[in-house]
Amino acid sequence: MIKLKHIFKWYDTGGTRSFVLKDINLEIQEGEFVSIMGPSGSGKSTLLNVIGLLDEPNEGDYYFMDENILSLKPKKRTDLFQSHMGYIFQSYNLIDELTVYENIEAPLIYKKLSGNERKAIIADMLDRFNIVGKKDLFPSQLSGGQQQIVGIARALAISPKLLLADEPTGNLNSKQGEEMMELFKQLNEEGVTIIQVTHSETNAMYGKRIINLLDGQVK
Repeated sequence: MIKLKHIFKWYDTGGTRSFVLKDINLEIQEGEFVSIMGPSGSGKSTLLNVIGLLDEPNEGDYYFMDENILSLKPKKRTDLFQSHMGYIFQSYNLIDELTVYENIEAPLIYKKLSGNERKAIIADMLDRFNIVGKKDLFPSQLSGGQQQIVGIARALAISPKLLLADEPTGNLNSKQGEEMMELFKQLNEEGVTIIQVTHSETNAMYGKRIINLLDGQVK
């Protein structure tokens, strides 16, 4: 499903090249559940952003579902992201001006679903995550944990083939976190490929494979 070949990412600061990712070579098969671990600053989130088409490497090749991603036009890349990938952000990335209902609906609009189809999916997500009573609230009216749950519901609404999660339980209490990881496990058993970035050894063990990063390199 995913093939990264000789991926480099760097920033030029004051004439010096600072590497964030160095010569990453990685293959992830459809149906895998992979945990990416490493200390802060090891490049975990950058690697996830490259896989999720939110960031572009300076060098290397990236194949997703046999498409050479870096040779695609921006619109085709966006279409690919919106059709196949769900992304759970550490910082929620909810749209402040939209209600909970509208935030969950946003990615469905791109899928060109009918109004009734969208309503049915959103109703299912609100019910599944027990946030029916919050549907008309705005992100600023929610706690951090509630915002994270809305972000997870939004990511799952499109029934993604690939779910990317950056510290998905970081803002949840221990019970919510455990429930979320059990949900990921269930989704993976249903065939969803999952890549999570986590500091938690417990969460990492839900994955079938752990990739350790140090100083931008796979160890």
